[in-house]
Amino acid sequence: MLERFPHFKSKYFHPLVRVIFFMIAIGIVTYLLPKTGKFGYEYISGLPWKHQTLIAPFDFPIYKTNAELKIENDSLITHYRPYFYKDTTKKREVLARFEKDFNKTVSSQKSKYPNLSKSYNKDTSYFGFIKKAIKEGLGSIYNSGIILLPDQYIGVEDDFELMLVTGGYAEPYALSEMYLQTQAYQNVSTTAIRAIVGDAGVIDQQLTQFITDLELNNYIEPNIIYDEERNPKEIANLQENISLTSGRVLAGQRIIDQGEIVKDNTVKVLDSLRKSYESKLSTSSNYYFILAGQLLMVTLIFITILLFLYYFRNDVFKSINSIGFILLITLIMVGLASLEKVFEDFPFYIIPFAILPIIIRTFFDSRLAFFMYVVTILISAFFTENSFEFVFIQIPAGLVALFSLFRMVRRSHIVRAAILITITYSLFYIALSLWREGDFTSINVKMFIYFGINGIMLLMVYPLIWIFERLFGFLSDVTLVELSDTNHPILRKMAEACPGTFQHSIQVGNLAQEVAYRLNANPALVRAGAMYHDIGKMASPMYFTENQAEGLNPHSELTYEESARVVVNHIENGVKMALKQKLPKQIIDFITTHQGTTKTWYFYNSFINDNPDKEADVSIFTYPGPTPFTKETAILMMADSIEAASRSLKKYTDDEIDKLVEKIIDKQIEEDQFINAPITFAEITEAKEVFKTKLKNIYHARIEYPKIKKKKQKKEL
Repeated sequence: MLERFPHFKSKYFHPLVRVIFFMIAIGIVTYLLPKTGKFGYEYISGLPWKHQTLIAPFDFPIYKTNAELKIENDSLITHYRPYFYKDTTKKREVLARFEKDFNKTVSSQKSKYPNLSKSYNKDTSYFGFIKKAIKEGLGSIYNSGIILLPDQYIGVEDDFELMLVTGGYAEPYALSEMYLQTQAYQNVSTTAIRAIVGDAGVIDQQLTQFITDLELNNYIEPNIIYDEERNPKEIANLQENISLTSGRVLAGQRIIDQGEIVKDNTVKVLDSLRKSYESKLSTSSNYYFILAGQLLMVTLIFITILLFLYYFRNDVFKSINSIGFILLITLIMVGLASLEKVFEDFPFYIIPFAILPIIIRTFFDSRLAFFMYVVTILISAFFTENSFEFVFIQIPAGLVALFSLFRMVRRSHIVRAAILITITYSLFYIALSLWREGDFTSINVKMFIYFGINGIMLLMVYPLIWIFERLFGFLSDVTLVELSDTNHPILRKMAEACPGTFQHSIQVGNLAQEVAYRLNANPALVRAGAMYHDIGKMASPMYFTENQAEGLNPHSELTYEESARVVVNHIENGVKMALKQKLPKQIIDFITTHQGTTKTWYFYNSFINDNPDKEADVSIFTYPGPTPFTKETAILMMADSIEAASRSLKKYTDDEIDKLVEKIIDKQIEEDQFINAPITFAEITEAKEVFKTKLKNIYHARIEYPKIKKKKQKKEL
């Protein structure tokens, strides 16, 4: 049994993981879907009712709209009389502290105020009279109350009413019956001064200074306090008592006729019917049927995805990594859509659904991106109140995302795409609103704010692409452009160590890129692959013709087998160097496949010619492979061989170039080098034509410019 496990793993592991991934995705989406029944009618305010005459199937209340409830709630808050309580100990504490501080101040600064030390009458001095006047003023103020208003009530009018709790009872009071802290301070200081001023100006001056030095503001503390515990409860109780309904529809009552325009008041009734209908279906007796229906529907949707991948993108179907990525990003977008059922009045249109097709298009193709986008939008539509409007606006936005970001190689492309997507949302919303209402006033300005936020969030594409590249080993056009930059450290090193190889790589990239454009391959990928396919030659640059100085050939000191090993080893050396520099796997594939399983024909043929009686060990002269297995690696193999061979041509005539291209590619076909690559004979023929044209442009014959002949000078007679 154990010895059969490796076979089981190789045959069943990937299908099993694939099934598990899809089952997990189905379970998560089913869990996220709202567990309510689905109302069977679609309707839009301002448009005709497309269904048959609707009769109320049962009695149901007419629910108030969110706007109506908000108005009532705002009115409740506006007219609410907040509760305050009186701190009865505050007056006693403040007066005791004032008397203590007053006596201390008088004893320490009595000499500073000689006029105040005089007797006011036979029983007391001016100091005693001042203390008595201030204490009476403070007592009067604390009896009326010093109130501390919360921030939300600062600035209210004097006739503002509040509820003051004293002795267990709450009574209404006007704000004008109490003192604010600033008012209390002004009152107590002016009252004390007025009570004693009058005998002499000098006394008035010292009195004013003395009262200032007393710092009476230290004895003004609020004793009417906002009840932090009771007020929220009172407000909640009042809000609970707000009626959620504004009427009732009886069973059998006509709601709307077929063809009748759906008006605002009718929308209110229809919304109420839908709410009541879905609520009835959500009872325990129907819950499991609803769950079964959702599970079946989601399963069918994901089976459709599976079949699409199997028949149209089999390479993605076979890749566990790719399937995991596609399902993950789909679940992320559906998860964001599910926030609608978590947060009331969630602005659904700020969710950047267009991120999904952009990212999938970056790593795969437009067809798969649009298919997955449509599927995601259809699933997400179950979270919205008006599925038709949502789908109608989202589908064009997804198409614009694909068109505007066909090749993402610069950050400016993302900004441009975000702007175009925002404009698309706005235009389709305006069109739908005008169609629905026939009036510009029906357009909700907030929607444009949501669309703007959506566009800003689309800029997250750039970092998200980087994250997904690292998580799943993908390669984006942005990264490919960065890798193709000749200032990359590896390429700079190659330009110094192997100048001939560096120039060869650039020319191969130019040739391969033109073919990639013609064959609908990835030109950025094939160019990046071309730049790195020969980096292994840096281990021994002088053993390769393009780097050798004239008259110097180190192979002359080696046997044919040793020379073949050195040349063949540039594949292995290139892979080691690429792994050390952490180059992407897709680039390493170009290193391993650009020679396929061909032979080092020069050394192999030379060995046969010089050793006719010896049998050659073919493996020594053969590259390790594998053969190209993508269209891009096949293109690079052709371009590499053709560019290298073109340097040995003695004449660059059209006929010679045509023969060279035909000979090299036909030889590769004969050796089964393209048998594993998804490239057709028609595409190979087209590639030949591109190679011929490009080579003729590179090596075109130049006109020899005539020289000016010197005129013979006439001899003087």
